[in-house]
Amino acid sequence: MIKGFIFDLDGVITDTAELHYKAWKNLADEMGWDFDYEINDKLRGISRMDSIKVILDHNQASLDEETLAELATKKNDIYVSSLDEMTSEDYLPGAKELLTHLRTEGFNVALGSASKNAIKVLQQLNANMYFDVIGDGNSVSKSKPEPDIFLYGSEKMKLQPDECIVFEDAESGIDAAKAGGFYSVGIGPKERVGHADLRFDSMAEATLFEIKSHFKDLF
Repeated sequence: MIKGFIFDLDGVITDTAELHYKAWKNLADEMGWDFDYEINDKLRGISRMDSIKVILDHNQASLDEETLAELATKKNDIYVSSLDEMTSEDYLPGAKELLTHLRTEGFNVALGSASKNAIKVLQQLNANMYFDVIGDGNSVSKSKPEPDIFLYGSEKMKLQPDECIVFEDAESGIDAAKAGGFYSVGIGPKERVGHADLRFDSMAEATLFEIKSHFKDLF
């Protein structure tokens, strides 16, 4: 039986993708690197350090680990300062409604995000009330596609992976859910999250009714 839900943050609860893009673009321009939306899409769901390595590979550049860490921190500072612009109006359509229904029906809910700024984002959204457990980039050492962040969430909720449904918008996130033995709901295009157990184009379509209808034997 499904007793818990685990949500990624960016692209599922809210969309900070444009803020991330602007921060990376700012850094790339300063370094003289090529960076556009196509490269940015490859950063979906992966850590900050992995992201900067993708950008480096694309530009056939190399830097020592210390410099990489400094640049990743610089990008993060740009991004974090932009988070002050976020408000409780910045949920993706359908996300707040789903979280509210899960609360009403008494399900356990965890956040499973690679972001180290997840707590700040939740505060800006006024969303803490919807989550029993916060799993973020500070909670585990191995990021997606490793399942550690989702396993952290299920363990803290005292649930088994097969008692939880993971919501993800990244290919690496669905891979992580599958690796951990979780049921999965993909948010986004088929070519990216089509390997999830259930897929929606957007969170607006991902109602609790639709989820229960698909996983009817588990409720």
